[in-house]
Amino acid sequence: MQKEKFDIVSFYKFCPILVNEDLRIKFKKNLIDCSLKGTIILSPEGINGTISGLSGFFSSFESFVKTTLKIDKFDITNSSSSNFIPFNKPKVKIKKEVVPIEIKTKVRDGKHLTPREWDEFIIKDDVMLVDVRKPFEYELGTFKGAINPQVNSFREFKEYFSKDFVRKNNKKLAIFCTGGIRCEKAADHLKTIGMENVYQLEGGILNYLDNTNEEKSNWKGECYVFDQRVSVKHGSKPGTYSMCHGCRLPISSNDKKSKKYIEGITCPKCHDKLTVDQKKRFAMRQFNIKYNNK
Repeated sequence: MQKEKFDIVSFYKFCPILVNEDLRIKFKKNLIDCSLKGTIILSPEGINGTISGLSGFFSSFESFVKTTLKIDKFDITNSSSSNFIPFNKPKVKIKKEVVPIEIKTKVRDGKHLTPREWDEFIIKDDVMLVDVRKPFEYELGTFKGAINPQVNSFREFKEYFSKDFVRKNNKKLAIFCTGGIRCEKAADHLKTIGMENVYQLEGGILNYLDNTNEEKSNWKGECYVFDQRVSVKHGSKPGTYSMCHGCRLPISSNDKKSKKYIEGITCPKCHDKLTVDQKKRFAMRQFNIKYNNK
């Protein structure tokens, strides 16, 4: 018997939306009626989400969104397939922004590069390559030569990308993130402080990994994704990382060899940071998971 295949699609669209509870309920009902799981963010500046369902579901969902929001197309869609749905339930949330950086983005007027153009661009001497994701994402994988600003909140990029940064930097800036949406916001901020030569990877890392030959790739490592797959490799193939239930950070096979790794409880990153009470609580949770799965 052939196993069912599932599609995982991430998407976003910057467009004015009259956000209200009725709209949220309408989207939630569509997800439930179509047996879709994942998270959708609705905000006055647009829509952002990653959802999963039976292979081929997205055509119907896209038609629903186009009709409901009166748009022609999404700005970006990235899709991959899986043997399982990597989400527990359907969620639709109302937020002030599609990405919390306190910058309003109205249109995508930045300089977007295809994966092939990106590879030709980032090797130039007059280009500074910056990974705008969080440090733990950078550790799993990044582009060769990329700088990691070491900030733990995307809002902190407004401080990292300051006017002083612009004065000191005379290079073109190449920025990238998982699916492209964080770069849309970062590029807008950079433009407001006077930096014009900002280029972003179209569709982010996910688009690059799906459209670049691994042997010729400038990407090294795996890409963290915000679902139960944890990480993916070229061609959206499943990665090798899993999730620590103590600190909610990705852990490698080497991490699991550590004496500080206890399945479902701690890993080397959090073992010495968690309190005794937290470890006891996580141990009870792990016991219940194992007991209920028998």
